[in-house]
Amino acid sequence: MPPGSGRSARGSGSAVVNAAPHRVAILVYDGVTLLDVAGPAEVFKEANRLGADYRIVLLSPDGADVTSNLGVRMAVDGAVSSAPAPDTLLVAGSDLYPRARVPDDLADAARIPAVVAGRVASICTGAFLLAAAGLLDGKRATTHWKVAHELAARCPTCRVEPDAIYVRDGTMYTSAGVTAGIDLALALVEEDHGPHVARDVARALVVYMQRAGGQSQFSAPLQGPPPRSPALRSITDLVTANPRGDHSLGELAKHLNVSTRHLTRLFHDELSTTPA
Repeated sequence: MPPGSGRSARGSGSAVVNAAPHRVAILVYDGVTLLDVAGPAEVFKEANRLGADYRIVLLSPDGADVTSNLGVRMAVDGAVSSAPAPDTLLVAGSDLYPRARVPDDLADAARIPAVVAGRVASICTGAFLLAAAGLLDGKRATTHWKVAHELAARCPTCRVEPDAIYVRDGTMYTSAGVTAGIDLALALVEEDHGPHVARDVARALVVYMQRAGGQSQFSAPLQGPPPRSPALRSITDLVTANPRGDHSLGELAKHLNVSTRHLTRLFHDELSTTPA
């Protein structure tokens, strides 16, 4: 636990016993992806409703307000150079910097608070800022799968894991694209307050499930072509929602109110396989 971290002692169930406020600083800048900021912030805010004490601040390189990728104006709490050392630094991503070089002042804005933070985390392409600041040298990391190759090219000593939801290397955390920032924030809450609190936060946010860091960025339904038949789509949704259920040929046919022979023919005609 870093000095003054504000991490809590873990009580029973979802009870949270706070030691001190936990300072979460989110680095924002013009063109920042709004969901990279709002998603993790909402996780910490929901944890506060359960008794945690995360103090969230938005910091920009010079203390000026910024405009997100969606044109939403964001009021910031100060400049990175004048802010107290954060317990957690989150570096949000942007579509800009996989395509362009990260400006020196923006790389410095990531480096300055990172060297005094208890832990550092990037969301999506925020990893490019960490790389430009030299913070990923010799580290394992991930980012959005579409630009993982570019991150590896810019930081040759970084071991990029393009398929991971998030990666932890010591006190450095990096997440995959967009909504994976929510998964990473949930993991940080679990680290601070235990799995019960993290799962209650996930339920409150109607997150489908709390994904492990090593899980693929692609969910199983996205890895194959979607069935054209509404009946087969119903079957795949059923299996995905309850993978441990009874998915025998007879039960699947009963679900669709068709014969087993008809269901077998559907699988053969559209998927070139059997229901088994």
